Amino acid sequence: MAAYQELKGHRDLKVYQLAYKLAMEIFHASKRFPKEEKYSLTDQIRRSSRSIAANIAEEFRKRQYPKMFVSKLADADGEATETQVWLDFARDCEYMPPKLQAELTKGYEEVGRMLGAMMSMPEKFMPRNLRPK
Repeated sequence: MAAYQELKGHRDLKVYQLAYKLAMEIFHASKRFPKEEKYSLTDQIRRSSRSIAANIAEEFRKRQYPKMFVSKLADADGEATETQVWLDFARDCEYMPPKLQAELTKGYEEVGRMLGAMMSMPEKFMPRNLRPK
């Protein structure tokens, strides 16, 4: 992850960049899902994947409050896990090739590791003037 002083906003976080990239990959892949899945699997997988990046953006704005920061990170991690479930359904319903599902799942596992590291040391992400000495 970039050194803190280089972070100007949530877009500078590697975890945000990866979550956003994965959500866009899901968006493009889900365009090929059957029409009857529009209001179920397609909608669910798009919403959960986009929610990860949105929660990361929110947590960045709340980083001066460690408990709120960690709570938003946990929300993002939960959405990442939910997205993996929808990826399993997409593969097993034969809407997504197993190779793509495995690549996306691997990406979300990395997002989870990154979020876990952030949750274990929230003080590292606090604004400089609020960090414990």
